[in-house]
Amino acid sequence: MAKPPGAVTVDPPPLRTAWGPEASVPALVSSLRGTRSRLTVRPARDGGWRLIAPDRISALAGQAKAEKGTPWPQPLVSHYARYFRDGNRTAYEGLVAARQQRLTRAVVMAAIQGADSGEGWLDEVIDGAYLLCEQSSWSWAAHDDVYTHTGEVVPDRSRPYLDLGAGEVVAQLAWLDHILGDDLDHRAPGLRKRLRLEAHERVIRPFLDRLDWHWLGLNGDVHNWNPWIHSNIITAALLLVDDAGLQATVIARCIEGLDRFLASIPADGAIDEGFAYWWNGAGRALEGLALLDEAAGLDPDLPVVRALVAFPGSMHLGDSWFLNVADGPARAAGSLPWDMLQTWAGRFGDPETATLAAALTRAEPDPASGLGRVLTSLTQLGRTCARFEGSERAQMRPSWVTWLPSVQIMLARQTPGSTKGFTLAAKGGHNGEHHNHRDVGSVVVAMDGIPLLVDAGQPTYTAQTFGPDRYRIRAMQSGWHNVPAPFGLEQGTGREFAASVLQEPTPGEPTLALGLGLAYGLGHAEQWIRTSLLNREAGTVVIDDRWNLPSPPPDGTHDVDITYLVAGTARLGQDATATITPEGIPTVAGGRGVQLRWKPATAVVLVDEWHLDDPLLGEIWGEKLTRLRFRMPSDNRASGAFTLTLEATHEH
Repeated sequence: MAKPPGAVTVDPPPLRTAWGPEASVPALVSSLRGTRSRLTVRPARDGGWRLIAPDRISALAGQAKAEKGTPWPQPLVSHYARYFRDGNRTAYEGLVAARQQRLTRAVVMAAIQGADSGEGWLDEVIDGAYLLCEQSSWSWAAHDDVYTHTGEVVPDRSRPYLDLGAGEVVAQLAWLDHILGDDLDHRAPGLRKRLRLEAHERVIRPFLDRLDWHWLGLNGDVHNWNPWIHSNIITAALLLVDDAGLQATVIARCIEGLDRFLASIPADGAIDEGFAYWWNGAGRALEGLALLDEAAGLDPDLPVVRALVAFPGSMHLGDSWFLNVADGPARAAGSLPWDMLQTWAGRFGDPETATLAAALTRAEPDPASGLGRVLTSLTQLGRTCARFEGSERAQMRPSWVTWLPSVQIMLARQTPGSTKGFTLAAKGGHNGEHHNHRDVGSVVVAMDGIPLLVDAGQPTYTAQTFGPDRYRIRAMQSGWHNVPAPFGLEQGTGREFAASVLQEPTPGEPTLALGLGLAYGLGHAEQWIRTSLLNREAGTVVIDDRWNLPSPPPDGTHDVDITYLVAGTARLGQDATATITPEGIPTVAGGRGVQLRWKPATAVVLVDEWHLDDPLLGEIWGEKLTRLRFRMPSDNRASGAFTLTLEATHEH
């Protein structure tokens, strides 16, 4: 099929350059023969599943037993339609997720207990799988284009939409077919035929027939949907497509798609969507590459893949805290498959990433991560995996200065090889990044691994999140990030609202100087210069702002503010000082805080409390965040300077 007009050509394509004829359809027809026998995840009848220790699935088993025999979660059309009526996504997506997580638990129990155990787990799997086959749409309402095309608020079964949700369902069905296929044939003849029919009609055929899916990246805009969906289609093709020619055609198309994603990754391996989206972007690409390696012997050892593996560790602040940019939480979700990252880091000889991943890997996989990730985690029984209990190993970092020029992010750590003391993160970039927040020039400061000057992160998604009113959401606005507000201005949206790097950090000088004027639509970048630095010897962080502004624009004010968003408890002191302690941050029991000192002392401090009624933000930060707005005196507005210095306080 010809590519649509204006399609962007990937040159050079990393995978096909490395693999050459091995990635062609004829070669894949041959190399994919016997795929199932080569996969690390084995069918339940192989017997290894019965050797899994009970403590690896204790919570999963407890919940599975409690829910078995109860009604299955039932997403209804009224839940689906809410997205189009009032913007609510969670009513529908929450029930869809609950149904799929229950099915994941049932598959694991059936594999471990055995189909002949008399416990009824195989029937639980059959019921859950059939419910997915009967579900009118595998797409999430927020992604489906039915309303755009017809004005209807119910799914159109004749026009399936291939999105993240559809990819997750088809991969789940593929994995359960692989694990329990023989038993399904015996217990429910015809079910596997139905699985294949639904997979073909809802995923395989739309994937091959249409080239207008935005996530293909043919227009040059490649984001995390690309590897997430392609990796799930690879799973479906390997396990649910029986025709060798069709299977090879689908896999070849997926390789082409992953090539577009990998070609978009800069040499430093940075992801502009940040640490949280790495797992459902780059991490999904790694999972797809691992399957291609097992299935067809396609070696994924490429420089860009090695760089991707190193990225999550470079964003580490301490314990489960990570630098969050764009739509990402500051704390790592409990369902992340760290064991997957540990495996890749070990494969590439990256001990620092492997050590961090091992320390953060949980003893029991979380069904929220998806059936494939759960099965893969449980399969890796022979690997010794350290558990995260606040150990010093979770604090290890290889260097004290990290600089990622492609996204203009610096992380500087006061103590090499540890998160003790200060960690300073400073960001330039632009406001056309994926999942963008208006955060050009922002800083995050952590003490002993706990962020205290913070980025609020991602609130609960609604229709507004990705609509024209996105920047009416407080968490996305520059006014609620750690950036200036010259003449009260918000930063603009788009690639042109960007920072200019005036000084890059070096191992000997952890200083990042940025020109921020263009982020506010001012005449030139150096009308506002921000310099962020960490002084290891003095034990201080210094953020210095200097500006020379034109006259206030018509949509501005006469005020010049510099904003800092604070987690924990902020207390204003005397003589232009304040303290911030981690009091009130969930699961943080005491610890050192920081003292702020600023010049000029005549700046007026305005305090705004943000009471967090959003469940995602409240889970991370507690009841509130506090905004400190430093308003410049009248003689320090059009041209002036403001310096904020931070130093550690005693243990609180």
